[in-house]
Amino acid sequence: MGDRAPDRGDAALMMDLERHRVELTGYCYRMLGSGFEAEDAVQETFVRAWRTFDTGRGPLRPWLFHLATNICLDMLRGPQRRARAMDLTSPATPGAELGPPLPPDRWIHPIPDDRALDPADQAVAKETIRLAFVTALQNLPPRQRAVLILRDVLKWTAAETAALLSTTVTSVNSTLQRARARLPAPVPPAAEVDESLLARYVSAFERYDVETLVALLHEDATMSMPPFTWWLRGRASIRAVLLAADSPCAGARLVPVRANGSPAFAQYADGKPFALDVLDIADGLIKDTTTFLDPGLFPLFGLPMSLPPAFRTEG
Repeated sequence: MGDRAPDRGDAALMMDLERHRVELTGYCYRMLGSGFEAEDAVQETFVRAWRTFDTGRGPLRPWLFHLATNICLDMLRGPQRRARAMDLTSPATPGAELGPPLPPDRWIHPIPDDRALDPADQAVAKETIRLAFVTALQNLPPRQRAVLILRDVLKWTAAETAALLSTTVTSVNSTLQRARARLPAPVPPAAEVDESLLARYVSAFERYDVETLVALLHEDATMSMPPFTWWLRGRASIRAVLLAADSPCAGARLVPVRANGSPAFAQYADGKPFALDVLDIADGLIKDTTTFLDPGLFPLFGLPMSLPPAFRTEG
């Protein structure tokens, strides 16, 4: 349909809004670090667009991003930023207590790939929605964050970005330079994940085969479990903790999903939602496992709230 500007009240307006939902959700997610908040921001964007858009404003897409940016900036006025456990504490030693959980608004949350990545752009854009990158974005002041996402992720020109933010091209270029300086060096696009690696992971996890699980990890792999700040670094530490546990995941069932451009699994215990595990894979091994202990994420991923429990097997 192109970027035509429908009249307000036109029956086709909702279809035009929906056409931009995935791109807007990805933008708002990178800004906010929460799939739930991103969807709320997009819904509010659509409400405001329905009330305010007219053809005199020009194409619909820039107006939607203008509204979404202002909504996100308003939502980011709070004093705290979302983070991962690695940004909050030093790695725990085996045997350390989990400690008290932090409230949900302190954490980077996952998002399904199909909610935030356009299928045509996934090969390029998935690196910019990984948990580590989204976490790094949260370290930027909100306007720097918006400029960097618009320019480096969505590939808007400096002039387009300046018009959206009601500022100058010089200001946009200066802000982008400062934002880039605060981010870590870009990570090269990851290779396609070896499906046999994921199959071995699922088999070992469901059998609680610690030695096989550990063999699939990088030497300096990390493991965390939001909402706890407790996290581990290193294959040896992870092995020690898994061996000391009383086979808590034996008999669990993993259902594959995609989150943040990465392979992920919904974990069911006794047929009930328990956690969402997001894996970061590099060089054919698992580099990071983030286990979100929040069954409330399951509806966001379109997952059922019950499954028949898996039969426990030996070996």
